Amino acid sequence: MQLEVLVESPWISIGYDAKNHWLYMDWRGEHNQDTTHAACLLMLQALQGRPCAKILNDNSNITHTTMTLTEWGLRWLEEMRNAGLEYIAWVLPSSLLARQAVENTVHYLEAPQVGTFDDVASAYVWLQQQQQQPVPQAASQA
Repeated sequence: MQLEVLVESPWISIGYDAKNHWLYMDWRGEHNQDTTHAACLLMLQALQGRPCAKILNDNSNITHTTMTLTEWGLRWLEEMRNAGLEYIAWVLPSSLLARQAVENTVHYLEAPQVGTFDDVASAYVWLQQQQQQPVPQAASQA
């Protein structure tokens, strides 16, 4: 995967995959509500800067998380959908507690469509197979 690095921080790296026209998020280390909010804001900025319908959200390098879906998170998801997000391929953390926190969050999501995976390769294949929804054409004036 060839990535253009958009964000590099100790707890998240965000890259743009031009070949597949999607964003790749690599979460690292421990996360709480504050670091999760900060990372989510970086994700939104990246999506607004490189509009695309797909994100490969890799949580395999998360060692611990206490994140929960909040009202703030629901508003953030709405902003992500408004920015064009349709699909998230979500690679689950290997830590059982971190995995449970992610699975509890994903369980409540209706949109964007989310697929969960144990490895990046499976997530990559699934995301490639997802078809973007066509953008409605404005009626031409005659």
